[in-house]
Amino acid sequence: MIDLHSHTTASDGQYAPTELLARAAAAGVTVLAITDHDTVAGLAEAEVAARAHGVELVPGIEISAFIHGRECHILGHFLRPDDEDIARFADRLRLEREQRMEALLERMRQLGYPVRMEHVRAVAGDAQLGRPHLARVLVDRGWVVDVKEAFDRFLGMRGAAWVERFKLTGEDAIRLIRNAGGTATLAHPGSSRMERLEIRALAQAGLAGLEVLHEDHNPSVRQKYLSLAKELGLVPTAGSDFHGEAISADHRLGTASMPPELFARLKSRAQA
Repeated sequence: MIDLHSHTTASDGQYAPTELLARAAAAGVTVLAITDHDTVAGLAEAEVAARAHGVELVPGIEISAFIHGRECHILGHFLRPDDEDIARFADRLRLEREQRMEALLERMRQLGYPVRMEHVRAVAGDAQLGRPHLARVLVDRGWVVDVKEAFDRFLGMRGAAWVERFKLTGEDAIRLIRNAGGTATLAHPGSSRMERLEIRALAQAGLAGLEVLHEDHNPSVRQKYLSLAKELGLVPTAGSDFHGEAISADHRLGTASMPPELFARLKSRAQA
């Protein structure tokens, strides 16, 4: 079972890398990519745990970017975790995330919700700060029912507390991943509402894969993007986008897998 999309406590996942690998092995996953948001901080620990559980680890990252003014998420697979440009990018994003979180908290306080940075850090731990951490604080305090409501009412692009973020182009995200020895794949294109025009532009910039098999894609959506992948010469990939049951209960390890021959095709592009 090959799952190329998962998250740990290094970003916004529920489980530390060691625990995630144990759960992946128990679910029958034989190849797992850890693709934390804008960081590779969890990969060293994950590598040790992967060897212990006999799981092949694909070192990865998930980078938020923009194409034609629309947000997209680019997965990097097979990259070098010690790449200097990746490290500089992660450092820059950590600072940007902290500044954005301060602005989000100020907006929430103006709306009458007295949440502070220490509350968010208690949830995030050492992870890069992100809106899901704030969403969990809002849930814990009873101000919203679940994370989805937190994003719909406050933290999403149309939410009352929305704050603009640093914008990296999709082309630059792909270049960063490729320069680190990796392949770039567009994550959950259905959820991100990516259409042929955007995907074609990313393919021209060096995109290698398209995440066709994703928990949020129903059969008709999968068929749509499978056809686009074939048309544009992209490798169809699979990922559970697992964050943990407490964060996203409907995304489970072992529920999205791709054939070994497609995995080999994606891997060969990194080696090339």
